[in-house]
Amino acid sequence: MPVAAAAPLISSVQKLVLYETRARYFLVGSNPAETKYRVLKIDRTEPKDLVVIDDKHVYTQQEVRELLGRLDLGNRTKMGQKGSSGLSRAVSAFGIVGFVRFLEGYYIVLITKRRKMADIGGHAIYKIEDTNMIYIPNDSVRISHPDEARYLRIFQNVDLSSNFYFSYSYDLSHSLQYNLTVLRMPLEILKTETTQTRQESFDIFEDEGLSTQGGSGVFGICSKPYEKYVWNAKLLEAVRSAVHRDWLLYIIHGFCGQSKLLIYGRPVYVTLIARRSSKFAGTRFLKRGANCEGDVANEVETEQILYDASVMSFSAGSYSSYVQVRGSVPLYWSQDISTMMPKPPITLDQADPYAHVAALHFDQMLQRFGSPIIILNLVKEREKRKHERILSEELVAAVTYLNQFLPPEHAIIYIPWDMAKYTKSKLCNVLDRLNVIAESVVKKTGFFVNRPDSYCSILRPDEKWNELGGCVVSTGRLQTGVLRTNCVDCLDRTNTAQFMVGKCALAYQLYSLGLIDKPNLQFDTDAVRLFEELYEDHGDTLSLQYGGSQLVHRVKTYRKIAPWTQHSKDIMQTLSRYYSNAFSDADRQDSINLFLGVFKPAEGKPHLWELPTDFYLHHKNSLSLSHTRQSYTYWWTTGVLKHLPLPFDEVTCAENRRKLTVKKFHKYDEEIDIHNEFFRPYELSSFDETFCLAMTNSTRDFMPKNVGIDPSPFTVRKPDETGKSVLGNKNNREETVLQRKTAASAPPPPSEEAVSSSSEDDSGTDKEDEGAVSQRSTPVKVTDTGDNTKITENVVQATKDVYGVNLSDIPTEDDLAIYERFVQLGQGQHKQDKCSQQFCSKHPLDKVINLKPISSFSQDNIYEVQPPRTDRKSIEIFHAHIQAGRGNMQLLGRDDLLMYREYIRNRYM
Repeated sequence: MPVAAAAPLISSVQKLVLYETRARYFLVGSNPAETKYRVLKIDRTEPKDLVVIDDKHVYTQQEVRELLGRLDLGNRTKMGQKGSSGLSRAVSAFGIVGFVRFLEGYYIVLITKRRKMADIGGHAIYKIEDTNMIYIPNDSVRISHPDEARYLRIFQNVDLSSNFYFSYSYDLSHSLQYNLTVLRMPLEILKTETTQTRQESFDIFEDEGLSTQGGSGVFGICSKPYEKYVWNAKLLEAVRSAVHRDWLLYIIHGFCGQSKLLIYGRPVYVTLIARRSSKFAGTRFLKRGANCEGDVANEVETEQILYDASVMSFSAGSYSSYVQVRGSVPLYWSQDISTMMPKPPITLDQADPYAHVAALHFDQMLQRFGSPIIILNLVKEREKRKHERILSEELVAAVTYLNQFLPPEHAIIYIPWDMAKYTKSKLCNVLDRLNVIAESVVKKTGFFVNRPDSYCSILRPDEKWNELGGCVVSTGRLQTGVLRTNCVDCLDRTNTAQFMVGKCALAYQLYSLGLIDKPNLQFDTDAVRLFEELYEDHGDTLSLQYGGSQLVHRVKTYRKIAPWTQHSKDIMQTLSRYYSNAFSDADRQDSINLFLGVFKPAEGKPHLWELPTDFYLHHKNSLSLSHTRQSYTYWWTTGVLKHLPLPFDEVTCAENRRKLTVKKFHKYDEEIDIHNEFFRPYELSSFDETFCLAMTNSTRDFMPKNVGIDPSPFTVRKPDETGKSVLGNKNNREETVLQRKTAASAPPPPSEEAVSSSSEDDSGTDKEDEGAVSQRSTPVKVTDTGDNTKITENVVQATKDVYGVNLSDIPTEDDLAIYERFVQLGQGQHKQDKCSQQFCSKHPLDKVINLKPISSFSQDNIYEVQPPRTDRKSIEIFHAHIQAGRGNMQLLGRDDLLMYREYIRNRYM
């Protein structure tokens, strides 16, 4: 079944200007090139109702100017009086967050500042930097309420400039695998889903028969967002059905970071996106466990995306991603914070013998991720006083019950591991154990890549690669299933475990793109340092949102290489977290409840600050009984089991097709042309605006600055060799230990083994490996023996410094034979034919060597080049270019007319 040419739809409302009259607000939105405009009319005469009118018409620049001129003229106090304009410009913006009402009229929330944070295949991801909240009704009709100001203050406690993200063309609520799977839908399905739209403006090319729905059409696809990760869904609810989809801008909350991994000049972007769930959202001690709908507290979906930035196209580029999830234990449990204890006791609020809430939670995961669902439980198993172990016992019972009814091949996998116990033990290496778990997890779930396996993986098969799970399709690989990690808070331990799993998956991703020769990465390489820094920023951000402080225990803490100053920082973070939980979490929880629409103010109801608890707001079954009851045995949604291990949300079926908006455009249309969206050739741009994203670079920030170091980001280095510590220090340059082992084949560095003690089971093996490392990679120390030696060191380097090995004095016979063959290769075909008789008797291998030209040049060697034969079409193009330079223009072809027509239509009509 052929695959259609498809592209994501790009919103045509990216620049907004709010104009104000006494009776109306006019919101004028345009695309970046300012060639297409839409107008939204908002009534200001209604004191409590929201009246928004969208005529769904696309205006040109000239039409908008005429419309604003007529509005200005019609709203003046006296005809012809220029001094008092009836239309004033209120504010400029980049998008609408939504509309909200408390006890008076509606407010509109606009994004007034943005900052580019990442770029995925030319699709920009922006962070909200500042917003503006504008009251809609006019002062003459405003009905004041004494509590309105307090509600407004609580609402604005949710800082929209802190870790809220959006994109005009990329669906941030879905994973990369989902977004690219939708674009590869079969052609027949897209044809049936295409909505026929009339031409919205007069076409000057209509007589020439060049219709917009011509043969060179491209399908534009826009999918319905996954509302669980959309934070302004309730704010847009009032206008969603009344306005065009381009006005709706969905924002996510969490983290977004991007770094550049430079591999010998080849740019590879590593992106980390964390989506925080808007369901059962809140702060640390106030939101624990799950609600009655299966939504858990502190649920975050983390996705790491890797792609080759040298090709900016979803269809032609190489993209890979891996998704994992963190979230509270899916049970009814809580902690009482009224006792003012650092660790309040854990209590189970409701008995759930049939694991009802856990079934709802895992049903959601099966729909979104497929199978297997792997649970990595990091809570404590052995305690003097039963505390965290309460959760483990209940979770084991719930998983055991649910697995009775699932097929064995799709059963939920439960992995308990007491991380705190192993951290305290001097005989155990925590990260070694986590690495073993990570390998087994990634092998079961696989990862996503949008290109088939490289031919080199067939020529040089790798055992780990052949054992990889997931789903292999003709276009690449799909991740099936997901790892769900949890501890009690899902902060410190969880972030370290997710980093180790992400590091393992990163190795497979790099291997699938042909960037390393084995799917293995070692610590103390530039690539892993870059990835670790990205993950620590990710962990700090999520920890601040949920716990009120940054991470207390980091990856370096578990590697046992953290500096002594880190201990004082950990104590300060612990105190900060305790203060936030005790004094400010209640106010933050009220703000989140109001922002997400969990609580809606109304006359005659108790105010938000008067509620003793928000339990009934998040548990709907506490207000009314559900008419439908879920089966105790068939606890999954109908249709999910039939498509496993594939996720139901990505299967091509009628239910999922209803979530898509499909339109057919011309290939040059701005709504699907990502080249125009990224480079913007029709406007005057500057380098500061085009390249405004300053991301971390492996070469600039991590690679050593001294001469002679291998530029590969996969070379194992000592910690004091990094670019952040070697800043031209003379002693560092002279004492540098040059490691030439790449991450694909190098053993662990001596520094890592010396700091982290061996595990209790493999102590003998570790000692043997350590001895082998010291023999294979003996450090070369440059000693100071005088001025002459220093001069020689700067001019001529040792062969081991340059090549990584010591060259032998006398080459072997095999090496000489290979070298002679290499020399003959450089002589070319005709040179070899002339001297074949002379060497025939001496070297019988000459008969085996049969040189064939591999390029378009029939004669191509180090001595001469013979130009290739040029085809007729190339000659015609060259002659047309020469004639055009002389002023003799040829007739335009069909494609040229289409391009010119689109330019004229967008610019002047």
